[in-house]
Amino acid sequence: MTKTGEVEGGAGPPLWWARRRDAVGDLVLGGVSAVECAWEGVPFAAEAGLPTAVGVLFGFVVGATLVLRRRWPIAVVLVGIAVSPAAMGFLLAVVGMYTLASSEVPRRITATLASMSLAATFVVMYLRTRGDVEADTTLVVVLSGFVAVALTVPPVLFGLYIGARRRLMESLQERADSLERELSLLADRAEERAEWARTEERTRIAREMHDVVAHRVSLMVVHAAALEAVAVKDPARAAKNAALVGDMGRQALTELREMLGVLRAPPKPAPAPVPAPPVVPVVAVALAAGAGAAEDGPSLGELDVLVGQSRAAGMTVEMLVHGEWAAYAAEVEQTAFRVVQEALTNCHKHAPGARVVVRLAHRAGEVAMQVENGPCDGKAPEPGLPSGGNGLVGMRERVLALGGVFVSGPTDAGGFKVSAVLPTA
Repeated sequence: MTKTGEVEGGAGPPLWWARRRDAVGDLVLGGVSAVECAWEGVPFAAEAGLPTAVGVLFGFVVGATLVLRRRWPIAVVLVGIAVSPAAMGFLLAVVGMYTLASSEVPRRITATLASMSLAATFVVMYLRTRGDVEADTTLVVVLSGFVAVALTVPPVLFGLYIGARRRLMESLQERADSLERELSLLADRAEERAEWARTEERTRIAREMHDVVAHRVSLMVVHAAALEAVAVKDPARAAKNAALVGDMGRQALTELREMLGVLRAPPKPAPAPVPAPPVVPVVAVALAAGAGAAEDGPSLGELDVLVGQSRAAGMTVEMLVHGEWAAYAAEVEQTAFRVVQEALTNCHKHAPGARVVVRLAHRAGEVAMQVENGPCDGKAPEPGLPSGGNGLVGMRERVLALGGVFVSGPTDAGGFKVSAVLPTA
């Protein structure tokens, strides 16, 4: 509703009404007021010396202005005040003052018009009462004041109450709409976070699968190639290589089963259910799966076995350890192990016959690892292992996720070097 009492918005009902029932109610009130004022126009015409038809018509038009109370409440009240000397428009005055007080008209205007209506009613009642009855002046003043207050104050107070209640309801509705929009936005963000969590979990699983399968299968391919080369000339060595291929396959299957077991394991029930957005269970499952994988994954203590497997596959590997060995967090040890593992896998793929140096340094607050291979000797056959190009990307993501530093690139001697530093805190 505007400052003049006009309801804003919507199509639907005709003209200025917001609802169809409001239009029907105002038309009914306008009709009743028109009939009342037309009836009161008869004595008014007689007193003014006008034809009765003129008085009736004048009263009908004046009373019908009540239809405009929602559109122009100030005008309706002014009309009621103007015709008060004619002793007509009782319903017009009461309903008009109520509408004015309940609208968004400034309070100073409402107070001014209410005072004018009160004064006009008092004067008219005083003059008519003094002329009609023989009574004491004090009694006439008291009676006129009582009637003026009774016809003005209750409609104004009731209108102020209804207006305040209407504004409160509108404010509550706006807050409800705002809350609904915020909840919708939170739901959208929760869905985005859930999708992010799913993507992160898929990436983590893909990285683990790549690390497990790529290294084990690469060694199996290298041993299988050596087995094929010496199967006829050196049966004993062929048997040894066949046993190594079997061991590698069993280890690969074991690690894959452990990983799939983490994915299939149901999430542990929380000790106390806490209401949370829909995204929390998804993130919790993802973190639980990651934590389980970190606890069950490899550690730095298995680097000797890893290097020994590469040596058994025919690679010349030297391992150098600097500093005092210490136990680190599971995710740090697993990441360090995977970096060395993937670097050795790349050496099998891209540098057959090259000499490889694995360096591990334990420092204050960090652990550093480096895998460097020299140039290929040209004698070892190419294993023909496929490469997806994700090995270095996966290593970098692992290291950066823990706040570490990762560097890789060719060396001046014609080889390749992979270096990483992980914070242990």
